[in-house]
Amino acid sequence: MNKVYICSPLRGDYDTNIAAARTYCREAVEAGHLPVAPHIYLTQFLDDNKPEERSLGLALGQQLLEDCDELWVYGEPSEGMKAEIELAKKLGIKIVNKTARQRRREP
Repeated sequence: MNKVYICSPLRGDYDTNIAAARTYCREAVEAGHLPVAPHIYLTQFLDDNKPEERSLGLALGQQLLEDCDELWVYGEPSEGMKAEIELAKKLGIKIVNKTARQRRREP
């Protein structure tokens, strides 16, 4: 079973973005993958609005990314997402742009 890192926005409309990340995780499970979504998990005990805790959360997320087989990108990349994408490139992790795939399905 491949581990896929869910790379999607958190900031902005927080509740909507967390709900969207849950949907993306469900999509991964239904496709037979193990989703890794640190922005759902880590925000349960770290406050993304506190700079030091946000920084820690981003660092922990990057450590989780190192153990993943793929990175799935949803939405316009934020600064945090861009760092995750760059790390995936550096590590040779396959990057899948799920946003582009969703756009192609629209009539």
